[in-house]
Amino acid sequence: MSIAIGAAFTAAGAYAQVSLYTTVDQALRTSASVRMATADVQRAAAGLTEAKDVYIPSFLLGSSVGYSYGFPIGQPSIVNVQSQSLIFTFSQMDYIRSARAAWRSAQLALSDVRQQVVLDTALDYIQLDVDRQRIEALDQQNESATKLTFIEQQRLDAGVGTKESVLGARLVSAQLRLKRLHIQDDMELLRQRLAHLTGLPADSLVTIPSSIPPSPDFDRDRRSTLVASMQALNTDGVRAAYATAQSHQYQAFGDARQNYRPQIGFGGQYSRFSEINNYQEYYQHFQHNNFEAGLQITVPLFDATKRAKESQSRAEAFRATAQADQLRDQSSENIVLLEKSLEELSAQKEVAQLQNELAQSQLDAVLTQLNGASVTPGAAPLTPREEQQARIEERRRYEEVLDATFEMTKAQLGLLRATGGIEEWYQTLNHP
Repeated sequence: MSIAIGAAFTAAGAYAQVSLYTTVDQALRTSASVRMATADVQRAAAGLTEAKDVYIPSFLLGSSVGYSYGFPIGQPSIVNVQSQSLIFTFSQMDYIRSARAAWRSAQLALSDVRQQVVLDTALDYIQLDVDRQRIEALDQQNESATKLTFIEQQRLDAGVGTKESVLGARLVSAQLRLKRLHIQDDMELLRQRLAHLTGLPADSLVTIPSSIPPSPDFDRDRRSTLVASMQALNTDGVRAAYATAQSHQYQAFGDARQNYRPQIGFGGQYSRFSEINNYQEYYQHFQHNNFEAGLQITVPLFDATKRAKESQSRAEAFRATAQADQLRDQSSENIVLLEKSLEELSAQKEVAQLQNELAQSQLDAVLTQLNGASVTPGAAPLTPREEQQARIEERRRYEEVLDATFEMTKAQLGLLRATGGIEEWYQTLNHP
């Protein structure tokens, strides 16, 4: 996928269009947060393997040959092979359960990070396309504002206009230019963020409007279902937090079983002794080949450090559980806030659309009268000045529709993210 995208950019030149699906897919492959979460999963898996492998015997190979004077103080082994392993302890199974819960938490955290990357990438992409449309609307407004300034200046020169009208028209043009600069800066920032998420060149990233699907439709029944799923703790972020708390709890259980309980280990050793240290002169029954094996049973009666470690682990487990509860409550509050805001945003979007339709209708009426159609009796005749003002107003209302639509989409995707459904939405996008 990365090679294909790179080839497409090379062939297309300075600019290339990338679909929403391709952008999100590339972000899931190359995002730094996804790579870090993947590394956390690998580390947790290695920790689980390490906890299990204490039961597998280890083998060490060495040699301790050297000169000695007088009575030998060491074993002159040419070859020494040692092996040891854990056979039984009351704590180890809890440590394995702790490592397994940590691994499950890392997997859930990876899924949660992937969903956040999908949301961030999709919103940045959609906002970039909205800003493109706003730039087009501003250019149309600026064209009308330039004509309006020219008309007002002509009226002033003819002695029928005022200086304030000219300054007002110029002010509108200046405000439009300033707004355009702000939007351009915002687009550059969005391109940089998308470049960091996807690894694609920022300067050549152009959206494909047709790749952006309509906003998800949330009726009241579906919102209730999503809220219920949240209350059932079905989101990966909350489940990851509780898995982390469970991992700390198992760790605390294991540490609590370190004292007053036996620990059994196995050990074995083979050594090939040498005669260069005159071992045979000091020991009556010297032999070259020597082997020993046995069990080591330890019963910790008192260890202050282990007792302190138990208290520390118990406190960490309590804190992790409280953090999981806090995240659950915050997520529940967030989803309720998003769910309630959808109705308000929907109403705002409807108001913006009606205002835009009204402005379009007023513009059509102005154009109709300017084209010589019937004029309302008693009404003052319209001029090109009113036409440009109507065009500016219609485009301004259109911008408000764009903003309201994006805020609605932002809330809808945020609700999908909060309830764990954003990645399913991503899978429904049109593939290139």
